Amino acid sequence: MIPDRWSPRLLLSLRDYSAQKFTQDLVAGLTVGLVALPLAMAFGISSGVTPQAGLYTAVVAGFLISALGGSTVQIGGPTGAFVVIVAGIVANFGVGGLALVTMMAGAMLLVMGATGLGSAVRFIPRPVTIGFTNGIALLIASTQIKDFLGLTTPPVPSEFLPRMKMLSAQVSTVNGAALTVAAVSLGIILLLPRYTKKIPGSIVALVLSTAAVAALHLPVETIGSKFGGIPRGLPSFSFPEINLAHILPLLPSAFTVALLAAIESLLSAVVADGMTGERHNSNVELMAQGVANIFSPLFGGIPATGAIARTATNVRSGARSPVAGITHALTLLLILLVAAPVARFIPLATLSAVLFVVAYNMGEWREIGVIVRLSKTDITVWASTFALTVLADLTVAVEVGMALASLLYIYRIAETTTVAPVTDAYIRDGKAHILQDKHVPSYVKILRIHGPFLFGTTEKLADVTHDLSPFPEVVVLRLRNMTALDATGLHALAVLARRLRNSGRTLILCGARDQPARLLAQSDLTEQIGEENILPNVEAALDRARRVFGDFDGLGAELVRDLRK
Repeated sequence: MIPDRWSPRLLLSLRDYSAQKFTQDLVAGLTVGLVALPLAMAFGISSGVTPQAGLYTAVVAGFLISALGGSTVQIGGPTGAFVVIVAGIVANFGVGGLALVTMMAGAMLLVMGATGLGSAVRFIPRPVTIGFTNGIALLIASTQIKDFLGLTTPPVPSEFLPRMKMLSAQVSTVNGAALTVAAVSLGIILLLPRYTKKIPGSIVALVLSTAAVAALHLPVETIGSKFGGIPRGLPSFSFPEINLAHILPLLPSAFTVALLAAIESLLSAVVADGMTGERHNSNVELMAQGVANIFSPLFGGIPATGAIARTATNVRSGARSPVAGITHALTLLLILLVAAPVARFIPLATLSAVLFVVAYNMGEWREIGVIVRLSKTDITVWASTFALTVLADLTVAVEVGMALASLLYIYRIAETTTVAPVTDAYIRDGKAHILQDKHVPSYVKILRIHGPFLFGTTEKLADVTHDLSPFPEVVVLRLRNMTALDATGLHALAVLARRLRNSGRTLILCGARDQPARLLAQSDLTEQIGEENILPNVEAALDRARRVFGDFDGLGAELVRDLRK
C-alpha cells in the first residue's frame, strides 16, 4: 500500500470517483486536448524539431504527468519555457543530444522529488523568474517573425541580435498571402474569446486557415511543404542514439531544463490550487515530471512540464481529477490516428500567430512595472537575467541570476542586523505594538511574520493561509518582527490580499519596519490593499478592524452579525 504522501493524485481521486465526475473530466479533457493541438505542433517546430515531436510529447508526457503527478488537474506537455534552450541543443548536438539532455533532466527531477528537494525551487527570487520569463517570451516572438511574414531567408541565426539583423534585411521578401493568413489567425485567436469561451480561438483559426490553404491553394509554407506532413499512427518506441561523450558538455543544459521544468510545473500546480481550492504534492509532481521526461525521448518527444494556460483551461472546463489530463492525451492520440494526413495543409503562419499569443501571455509583462518600482538591487537582478536570457544564453542567465540572488539574499540578511540603545522613546512607542493589553475581537484573526520575508520563506504564509474557511472577517498581518522584505515577499502578500478580498474578507497590515515599509510604499500593494489598511501598529490596526466590521458602538461581534442579518 503506497502511503498517501507518495501516492499519485489519480489513485486518491479514484477513491470517490463517480459517473458525474467522469463526464466532467471527459468534457474538460476533450476541450484542453483541442487547445493543446496547435500548441504542441508549434512548440515542436519552434524548438527546431518536427511538429509530430511536439504532439508525441503531449501524448506521452501528458499521459504520464496526469497519471503519476501530485496535482489533481495539472496538464503536462511541451511549453514555451524550453523552446530557446531546446533549439540551441538541437542546433549544436542534434536530436540525440536533445534526447540525452531530456533524460538527464528527467533523472534530476526524479531525484529532486524523491529526496524532497522540490522545495528548493522556491529559493529562486521573483526578479530572476520574471527576468528569464520575459526573455524567453521575447525570444519566442522573435523566432516567429519569419513565418508570420512569410519571409524568404537563408538559415536564421540562433542568436537574437544577428537574427533580428537578418530578418530586417529580408523584410522586402514579405509573402502577402502568409501575412494575411497570420493576421486573420491572430485576429480570430484574440477576438473570439470576447464572444464565446466554449470554442478555443486557436482551433477555429487552425481549422479555417487550413481549409483556406487547401481549398484556395494559397502560396504559403505549410507543415507538408516543410516537414512532409505528420506520420499517421502511434508514436513508435526506439532508444535514441546517444553520444556518451556529450554528457559533461550537456550537463549545464540538463540542469537548466530540470530547473525550468520544476519551476513551471510547480507554478502551474499552485495556479491550479488557487482555482480549485485543493493542494498539490510537490514531490510527487516532480517525480512524475521526471518519469515523463525520461520516457518522452523514447517516443520521439522533447522536454515537458506543467503548462499553466492548458491547466487553467482544464479547470475552467470543469475537470475534477487527473482523468481529464489523461483524456487530453488520448484526444491528441486519436487525432494522430485519424486526422494526421490533414495536418500537411496547416500553414506555418497560423502556428506563428498561436506562438505570438503564447509569448505575450507567458511574458508577465505587467510584472516589469512592479519590479522597476522596487529597490535598485531587485531591478539589477531582473535586468541582468533578462539581458542575459536574450543576448547570451538561458543557462548562463539562470546561473548568473541565481548567483545574484544569493548575493542579494546575503545583503538583505545583513541589512536586518541593527544595534541601538534602548531609550525611553523606544519603550513608549513600543506600547502600541504589544498585544498583551489589547482586546482582539472574535471577528479578527492576527497573523505575524517573524524574521526576513524573502524568497524561500514565502511558502510559510501560503501554508498557514491555505484554507481560509476558519478565518474571520478581518485578518491582521503583524509585521513588527518582519526584518526584511523583497519582491517575492511582496508578491506573496499581494496573493494573500487578493484571496482574502475574493472571499469577502479584509487584510490589514501593521507595524512594518523601515526597509519593509519603504518597499511597501514603492510597490503597488498599497493600492491593492488600500492605504487606510496599512497602519503603524497593532493598536491602530484593531481600531481599523472595528471600523471595517462596523463595531462603532462597542457592540459584540455576534450582535453586529445579527443586526446585519
